[in-house]
Amino acid sequence: MQTATFDALRSAAGAALLAQATAAHGREDEFALGTRLRRDHEPDLVAAALTQARLRARAADKFDPADAERMFFTVDGYEQATRVAVARHRASRLAATLGAGAAVADLCCGIGGDLVELARAGLTVTGVEADELTAAVAAANVAALEVDARVVHGDATTVDRAAYAAVVCDPARRGGRGRVFDPDAYRPPWSFVLSLLAETACVKVAPGLPHERIPAGVEAEWVSERGEVKEAALWSGGLARDGVERRATLLPSGATLTDRDDPGPSVRPLGGYLYEPDGAVIRAGLVTAAAALVGGGLLDPSIAYVTADAAVGTPFARGYRVVDTLPYDVKALRRYVRAQDIGVLTVKKRGVGVEPERLRAAVRPRGERAATFVVTRIAGAATVIVADPL
Repeated sequence: MQTATFDALRSAAGAALLAQATAAHGREDEFALGTRLRRDHEPDLVAAALTQARLRARAADKFDPADAERMFFTVDGYEQATRVAVARHRASRLAATLGAGAAVADLCCGIGGDLVELARAGLTVTGVEADELTAAVAAANVAALEVDARVVHGDATTVDRAAYAAVVCDPARRGGRGRVFDPDAYRPPWSFVLSLLAETACVKVAPGLPHERIPAGVEAEWVSERGEVKEAALWSGGLARDGVERRATLLPSGATLTDRDDPGPSVRPLGGYLYEPDGAVIRAGLVTAAAALVGGGLLDPSIAYVTADAAVGTPFARGYRVVDTLPYDVKALRRYVRAQDIGVLTVKKRGVGVEPERLRAAVRPRGERAATFVVTRIAGAATVIVADPL
């Protein structure tokens, strides 16, 4: 979509067209809908309206539905936008540290998801976006959601940061072939990220960022929402907290675990209970901190499973009661499945080269009962732990 087409979509006629497309989306065949709308409107404008209708429907899963139905999107902007719960968590943390009304620059602001939540948290925010269309979309979202924020079309690397109490930056992590995992391929480049982190900043990074790339004195926070890791953020200067280096935060509860809670590794034999740490805990390297919370230890020093002798509730790990242990032998597992009348089988694995779908097919579950197989290493041997979720 060109910027001129987007401008036309925001005109009175374009808004009426978008309302038609949104109302009919999902109820009418899209090809037929497009054909009907093109009788009275330019093809490019119809295509833009249909794209917006499609993205608004998808966005209800990422943003508050009441916001999604009023927002504007680009395909890339939607894909890269922060989920609303994560954006609110970050905005709340910034506002609590900086105070109401503090000036913040949102560099590489994209379509404005973080920008909106920063403004709603009471911060004075200026968004900066290098792509002309994306900047126009961000400005439209600020207007549509009636928040007090400013959007500037410009190069984030040239912004005078002295005017701001802190900066937030979300460098692009997508290229022509999809997601970019190498921080040196970020745009703006990693060298710019490091310059921000030498000041007071919060920078979004990929959850898989190697720990050794995190500068000294910077707090790295991994965030999961309902058990799924969403992102990592690096906090520097006055935004870093209490000398923490690594933090795992779970949403929507806000429960948090840090390296200061970590007593260090402890490896022990399998007990009566098994715990699978949340993905944010694993990414943050805090599995042993989670183990301490349940009075347990690791099954293997290099595998993120925890075992303990008691059932202990914790938001940082999912618990299972150990029912049985079996050697990893497909024929023996098939006999076990048949003998136990298992028909619904969940297979989890860690530290072994097993494909869950292939193993499930190989053991042929046909019965009436449900079971969970956890395939991992114990004392160097591939082992299947039969477990029931707590």
